[in-house]
Amino acid sequence: MTVESVNRPEALESVAPAATRSLRITEIFRSLQGESDHIGWPTVFVRLTGCPLRCVYCDTAYAFTGGERMEQAAILSRVAELNTRHVCVTGGEPLAQPGCVDLLRQLADAGHVVSLETSGALDVSAVDPRVHVVMDLKTPSSGEVERNRWDNLDVLKADDEIKVVIGSREDFDWAVARVREHHLTERFAVLFSPVFGGITPTQLADWVLETGLEIRFQMQLHKLIWGDEPGR
Repeated sequence: MTVESVNRPEALESVAPAATRSLRITEIFRSLQGESDHIGWPTVFVRLTGCPLRCVYCDTAYAFTGGERMEQAAILSRVAELNTRHVCVTGGEPLAQPGCVDLLRQLADAGHVVSLETSGALDVSAVDPRVHVVMDLKTPSSGEVERNRWDNLDVLKADDEIKVVIGSREDFDWAVARVREHHLTERFAVLFSPVFGGITPTQLADWVLETGLEIRFQMQLHKLIWGDEPGR
């Protein structure tokens, strides 16, 4: 299905009747995808409210509370108005809301290229296989390393991605050990990013090169362009 067909009223009618569960939404906006294999693509971001984790370096703490409750039909309609093929469901932690899995399915049914950004602390097994999952592994400096749900590695698809945010040399060494222990680079794309405003990109780039592993270094494109501005 093309983007144009996604935005036809009859296309919306085909998905809206089943979209009855409401979710709490912090914001829906159009920007450039700043991370993952989809980096650079114009993307609609659906940011769900709430997260059971409190990572020290979190850059979206404003999504922990508040938001507006919206029916899934209204969410789908708003996304369609933005006339963009790529859609990313993010948070907060989107899977903390029971309606997230169904929303992902509805977005895929509507013809979008859908990605999910998730902390890795919650079960991803029910996520529609059409959805591209970008899952964090939480490092020691996050303060949430004990929340990693290692069983998720057994249900991720080969084209899903593992993202590790690195805040220190301890984080890096821990992450490399986990990559080797779980053979992650043989199973998925593995992305290492520096904490924005923490270790320098040069430090992390040098460390990655020293490992000899097929780890992808990435910067957050949206941060380079717009800084910490919400909704960008």
